[in-house]
Amino acid sequence: MNPLLMGALLVGLWGVFAVSAARRLRLLKTGAPTWEPRYDQPLKRLAGVVRFALLQVKMPNYPLAAAAHYLIFSGFVVLLLRTLVLWGRGFEPTWNLLVLGPEPVLGLPLGEIYGFVKDVFALLVIAGSVTFVYLRVIRREKRMTLSGEGLLILGIIVAMMLADLSYDAATTLLNQRFASECGARPAEFCGVARELVAPLGPPRDSLGFFPEPGAALFALAYQGLGSGALTVVARAGFWLHSTLVLVFLNILPFTKHFHIITAVPNIFFGDLTPRGRLRPLAPNTEALMSLVEKATEAEEATAARVGYARLGHFPWKDYLDWYTCTECGRCSDNCPAFITGKLLSPKQFTLDLRDQLYAHGPTPKDLVPEVIKPEVLWACTTCRACEEHCPVNITYVDKIVQMRRNLVTIRGEFPSELQKPFTGMETNGNPWNIARMDRGAWTEGLDVKRMADKPDAEVLFWVGCAASYDDRAKKIARATAQLLTQAGVDFAILAQEETCTGDPARRAGNEYLFSMLAETNAATLNGYKEKGGARRVITTCPHCFNTLANEYPDFGVKLEVIHHADFLLGLLAEKKLVPKAGVRGKVVYHDSCYLGRYNDIYESPRAALARIPGVELVEVEYFNKNRGLCCGAGGAQMWMEEQNKERMNVKRTLQLLDTGAKTIASACPFCMTMITDGVKSQSKEEEVKNLDIAELLAEACGVGTPAVAAAE
Repeated sequence: MNPLLMGALLVGLWGVFAVSAARRLRLLKTGAPTWEPRYDQPLKRLAGVVRFALLQVKMPNYPLAAAAHYLIFSGFVVLLLRTLVLWGRGFEPTWNLLVLGPEPVLGLPLGEIYGFVKDVFALLVIAGSVTFVYLRVIRREKRMTLSGEGLLILGIIVAMMLADLSYDAATTLLNQRFASECGARPAEFCGVARELVAPLGPPRDSLGFFPEPGAALFALAYQGLGSGALTVVARAGFWLHSTLVLVFLNILPFTKHFHIITAVPNIFFGDLTPRGRLRPLAPNTEALMSLVEKATEAEEATAARVGYARLGHFPWKDYLDWYTCTECGRCSDNCPAFITGKLLSPKQFTLDLRDQLYAHGPTPKDLVPEVIKPEVLWACTTCRACEEHCPVNITYVDKIVQMRRNLVTIRGEFPSELQKPFTGMETNGNPWNIARMDRGAWTEGLDVKRMADKPDAEVLFWVGCAASYDDRAKKIARATAQLLTQAGVDFAILAQEETCTGDPARRAGNEYLFSMLAETNAATLNGYKEKGGARRVITTCPHCFNTLANEYPDFGVKLEVIHHADFLLGLLAEKKLVPKAGVRGKVVYHDSCYLGRYNDIYESPRAALARIPGVELVEVEYFNKNRGLCCGAGGAQMWMEEQNKERMNVKRTLQLLDTGAKTIASACPFCMTMITDGVKSQSKEEEVKNLDIAELLAEACGVGTPAVAAAE
C-alpha cells in the first residue's frame, strides 16, 4: 500500500493515545492508597475477570442489550487479528499472519476458516450496533442517555465493519476479473493484476468457492463496477478500517467506552472481602478518636482523613471505578431511591464525581454540597441493587457511606431524625431508646434461658433490637424460640447483655458509635466463647447477621453466625421440626437485601416455606431474588422520612400484591415493618397477612399462637 503513510498513521495515532492514556494514569496515581490489598489471591481475581469481563454474567438481565453487547464484544475480539493483518499490509501488501495465510496449517485451511468466522462476526457486529441505535433512538430506554457521543461510536463501529467487508469484496472481484483476463496464467504473472491487485493484498478465491459470506454479499453489490472503481473501493475500505480503529482507540480515554480498556483491571483489582463488610476507619475506638482529632486539626492531611470529603480522599481504585463506568444506567434502573423519585441516581453520582475529577483533578474542594447534594447521600438504603447489576463491578455503597462518615463525624451534619436513634444506641443500646432492662421482656411465658445463667449453651440466639422491642417483631422472636425449643436446641439469649450491633449507626456514617457498640458486643461474645458457650450464633435479623458475620471479625469476633432461615431449614432437614398443619394458598417471599444481595441467601427461606403443606410459592415478576426491590428500611432509612411522597415500601408491596398471594412471607423484622405498613396503605390488612417464615413454620409445626395465614 504505502509504508510511509501507514508508519506515520500508526506512530502518530498510537503516540496521541499514549499521551492521553498516560494522563489518565497519572491522574489515577493521585488517588489515595487502597485500604485492602489488591494483588492477593491472583487466581480468584483472574476467575473474576473470566466471569464478569469475558463471560459478562451480569448482562443477561437486559436480554436485548445483552445480545447486542455480546455480538459487538465478540466481534471485536475476532476482528483484532484482522486489524493486525491490515496494518501489516500497509508495509507489505501480501503480508499475512502465519495461521491466516493461504497455506494449510496442520492440514487445516485456517485462513479460509478465519475468513468465514471474521465475516460472520462483522455482520453480527453491525446487527448489534443497529440494535443499540434502536434502543437509544427508537425505544429510548430511560436508563440510557441519548448523546451524540454514543451514536458517533456506533457509527464508527459500523463504518469499520462496512469498510472491511468492502475491501474484501473489491479485492476478490479484482482478482477474479484479472485472472479471467489473463487466461490460464496465474494472476501474479499478469502485468495488470500485479499493478492493481497485488498492492491490495494476496490473491483472493474466486466467487466459485467463496467462504466469506459478508464479502460475498458486498461483491454482488459491486459486480457492476469497473476495475478502476473497484480499486478505489478496495483502497478506501483498507484505509478507512485501518484508520478508524486508531481513531476509535483515541476516543476511548475521553468517553464512556474507556471501559474497554479499564474493565478488566477494574474487575481484577476488586475487593475480595465480604460484600457485607464496610472497611473500619481504625482498629479500635481509641485509634478512631485519635484519627478524628488529627483530621479536625489538620484537615488537609489525607493520611488523617475520616471518610471522604474531597476527591483526594478517594482511593485510586475508586478512580478506576469512575473510569470504567459504561453509563448503561443499570444501577439507577434498579435503585429503589431513583425509581421512587429521590435525588439519588447511582449513575449520575458516579458521573458527577468522574467529571469533577477529569475537570479539576483531586483539588481540596469539598464535594458536599457543591458537587454532591446531601440529599443524594441520605437517600441511599445501602441495598446494593446498583452493585448487583453493574456489569463491570463498580461499587457505590462504600463511597456513599464514606461520604456520610465525613459529614457525621467531622462536620456533624446529618438528618435530624437520626439524632434520636443515635442517642438511643449510645444510651440504651437500641435505636428506639427503650430501657435496656426491657430487652428480654419478650420471653415472658417462655422457658428461654439467659447466657448469664447458662454460659455453656451451644447456640446463642442473638435477638436484635427490633425483635426485642418492636411489638410486631417480638412475635418473630417468640416463634423462633418456640421452634428451637420444640427441636431440642440447646440455646440461650443475652437479654440485657445484648446491645445493638451498630448496623444503623455504621450505615448512617456514625463510625464512632458503631465502633463503641462493636467493642462492647465483642467483649461479651468472646467472654462467653472462652467459657465454652456461644459456639454458634443464630439471628432473625439479616442486618445483625451481616454485621456479626462480616464486620465483627475486624473487632476480634470469629463465630459461626447463621440466619434463622438457614438454621430452621437444617432442623427441618434433620426431622427435628416436622410441619403438619397446612397453610393453604399462595405465598410470596420478599427477599431482604442484607440476606440476599449481601450474603447470597435466597433459596433456604423458600425451601423452608416449601416444606409447609399446602403452600404454593409464587414470585414477583422480574423483581425477585437478586433483583428484588428494597423495602426501604436499610441504611438507617428506617428512622428517616423519605424525600418525596412515593414510598419504596408501598412500591414493593404493590409488586408483592400483584402476584395474587394472600400471604407475604419475609425473613427480616425491618422488612416486616415496612411491608406491613405498605399493606395497610392499600387497606389490605384484612385480606393479606405478612408473616415471618418462623411464624409460618411455628403454625405448621403446632407451636405457639397460630399465625393463621389467610386462605384464598
